[in-house]
Amino acid sequence: MEGLAKFPPRPTGAGAMFQLLRDGRPRTRAALVAATGQARSTVAARIDALREIGLLAPAGEASSTGGRPPSTFAFDPTSRIVLGVDLGATHARIAVTDLAGEPIGHLQEPLAIADGPTRVLDWVAEAGAKVIARAGRRADELVGIGIGLPGPVDHTTGRPVNPPIMPGWDGTDVPGELYARLRAPVLVDNDVNIMALGEHRTMCPTVSDLLFVKVATGIGAGVIMDGELRRGAQGAAGDLGHVTVPRAADIPCRCGNTGCLEAVAGGAAIASRLRDQGAAVSSTADIVDLVRAGDLAAGQAVRQAGRDIGTVLAASVSLLNPARIIVGGVLSEAGEHLMAGIREIVYQRSLPLATQHLRIATTGAGAEAGVVGAAHLVTEQYLSAASIDTLITAKEDS
Repeated sequence: MEGLAKFPPRPTGAGAMFQLLRDGRPRTRAALVAATGQARSTVAARIDALREIGLLAPAGEASSTGGRPPSTFAFDPTSRIVLGVDLGATHARIAVTDLAGEPIGHLQEPLAIADGPTRVLDWVAEAGAKVIARAGRRADELVGIGIGLPGPVDHTTGRPVNPPIMPGWDGTDVPGELYARLRAPVLVDNDVNIMALGEHRTMCPTVSDLLFVKVATGIGAGVIMDGELRRGAQGAAGDLGHVTVPRAADIPCRCGNTGCLEAVAGGAAIASRLRDQGAAVSSTADIVDLVRAGDLAAGQAVRQAGRDIGTVLAASVSLLNPARIIVGGVLSEAGEHLMAGIREIVYQRSLPLATQHLRIATTGAGAEAGVVGAAHLVTEQYLSAASIDTLITAKEDS
């Protein structure tokens, strides 16, 4: 992250020891000596270093078997803050969290990503300052900003790459633009990746292998394998919406190809078909409202979309063998119509071994998955052993 790169990392050992403390459980010096195998003086020095940078705080006294009770120390996630930003095609959410990813303030507004980077990033900066102030925190406590964009992102640079629904964004230096506005390091990823990360870290951290599928205006997936987010060689992993499906045939997609899943099962495609049938539909949320109101045509259209998505997911299940498929996005709020279609095809077309313990469910984190995942994107880098060693080195050299 830009704010840390100016100081060359120098191993201190405190960063590695801190990883034992990230679960928030209070520990004594003796417990840390036993866990690390280091001398008591070494452990004490590392505790002091972690306290100096604000990541460790006294946590009371442990029970004693005789004599003075030993002091305990624990990770203090409230010492710094992070901004998590989730930008969709037509919405923007932002949250300020502590270093454990716990939201302490949030804001949501309609915002069109097609308005372009200047308008949208200005909103992020203004909303970020507002939500930090409302939470009673200071801008100088901000250690980083995580942001999800609704299009392909080169994760190494944070720049969008030919995003179909983001006119004017191609190649935009999003980290640089936001750093100039908020003076904090910035990490950028695809919006579905951050939703997958948020869902995994908050709702099912013990599930090592899962797919998070977002079904909204477009369709995409975040891939968690072996407990880690997998982006692929160039960050394009999980682009389900542009996999060809037989039923799409020659239907044009906004990506420039034909026959894409998104062209028949995305919210925009469903809304277009319902309008052709005379329905007053202008957005994916309108489709959900119709389904909830019992509209037969809307319910059938959403169920068929589920079947089309299930066709692509069945291949993904055979290829990746996830333990869980989580479905989020606006269209997932349309009751069981979408989920029934997905389950029907996945269980029908995938091998029994691959589906033996497979669970397909809607998101538990809901709309907060994106902002929480964006915050975790930052904290997992900020709290890494190497990053903490760098912070300690900088503190000692200042």
